[in-house]
Amino acid sequence: MMQSTMQAFSLVFDPYVLVVMLGAAIFGLVVGAIPGLTATMATALLVPITFFMPPVPAIAAIVTATAMAIFSGDIPGCLLRIPGTPASAAYTDEAYQLTLKGQAELALGAGLVFSAIGGLFGTAVLVLAAPALAEVALKFSSFEYFWLVVLGLSCAVFIGNSSTLKACISLLIGLLVACVGLENPGGFPRFTFGNTELMGGVSIIPMMVGMFAVSEVLRFVVNMDPPARLVVNKLGNVFGGMWDLLKKYPGALLRGSTLGTIIGIQPGAGADMAAWVSYAMSKKFSKEPEKFGTGHIEGIVESGAANNSALAGAWIPALVFGIPGDSITAIAIGVLYLKGLNPGPTLFLNNPENVYAIFLVFIIANLIMIPLGWATIKAATNILRVPGNILMPTILLFCIVGSFAINNSVFGVAVMLFFGVLAYVMEENGFPVAPAILGVVLGTMLEETFVTSMIKSNNNIFGFFERPIAASLGVVTFTILFWPVASWLVRRLRQPAGA
Repeated sequence: MMQSTMQAFSLVFDPYVLVVMLGAAIFGLVVGAIPGLTATMATALLVPITFFMPPVPAIAAIVTATAMAIFSGDIPGCLLRIPGTPASAAYTDEAYQLTLKGQAELALGAGLVFSAIGGLFGTAVLVLAAPALAEVALKFSSFEYFWLVVLGLSCAVFIGNSSTLKACISLLIGLLVACVGLENPGGFPRFTFGNTELMGGVSIIPMMVGMFAVSEVLRFVVNMDPPARLVVNKLGNVFGGMWDLLKKYPGALLRGSTLGTIIGIQPGAGADMAAWVSYAMSKKFSKEPEKFGTGHIEGIVESGAANNSALAGAWIPALVFGIPGDSITAIAIGVLYLKGLNPGPTLFLNNPENVYAIFLVFIIANLIMIPLGWATIKAATNILRVPGNILMPTILLFCIVGSFAINNSVFGVAVMLFFGVLAYVMEENGFPVAPAILGVVLGTMLEETFVTSMIKSNNNIFGFFERPIAASLGVVTFTILFWPVASWLVRRLRQPAGA
């Protein structure tokens, strides 16, 4: 083992590999900070370049770019209320409210520092417990995934500061949008209205860009008073107060990192779901839940750690069994096969030095995220000094380009504009946007796992509780859903008669 470890160090600390990681890091930071371009897209764009690289630098490029893109998606979300990636959308409103309060450096610093800590936590789990955890993940069937998705959807109740009813209505809108197209168990076109563009469903990226970015442009046009973020001239110390946050929220950091890693291990879940669930859990267990949605840093600490720890978690089933944890590791597995490093137990036996090299790459990527992320934040905050009448048309132009680039279709632009208007109307009437995004992200998976499970159990609804893990997840989900009702009933019963 010592010999393999030494070989791994020599493979990773080769000047060529370090230069590749630096280039991939800069590339990932730029792509993640551009709304409409996701971490998955950054990975996919790197694949043709990896054809000409040896195995270790090829994987190093993918790992580094992904980690950077997930973090840098926080930057436009904080400064402009336009999340760069779906994983950042969960706490975009929270970060934006901090910016309006003049605390942009606190939100960005927490996103940077706690993303790096979460990534290192996930890497530690990857190094120490990959085979054991992957074995548990393989025991998950459609029943367990169904409860996992319901648990994620239940988070809509806790997201934001709106009423529970309005949050649920917003979630139902998202679930309705998820029904569009052919991607359903019956393969039947639903709500397509004869439009072939809708056969593949509504693309989440143009929808997300529209609901966050276009709605903000419309709000600027309608409201002649410039938003506070457009008159901010200086950003304070990004790292100031981070030690205090670490001492104040150790439980939130640990919970977010652990939950993110666990969700990352589940195939098909990924950083997006980890961020949403973790943000909702943060509000649920917080001592100050009433502050969420008004610019409270606790949610950013927890969900920022969760989305980066999920990245490392997704590599556990990918390396041990060749099962992708998310779309990014699906691409990475293809690269591993291309380089002759077939994922599976034999990889640990035949090429241990390459496995240890991947572990080292994760550690280095999360460490260099801090200085490079700081530099990116400093560069990006120049946006704050741009006048609104110049900034908003520029944002709209980038949104149009990004939405068109998803499928090289004008239809993506139409989707963006439609959902931008819808989000503006919703928010003007007190309906939160975040639950609608969550409904679209998880809606298809909810239907597929439910129908598959019902087929397996011969339409026996109790089949969802027959497996130990599924039963446990079901109990946890029902507890979270009905806890507010139970608490209200207990308070009513404890009140003296006539009170």
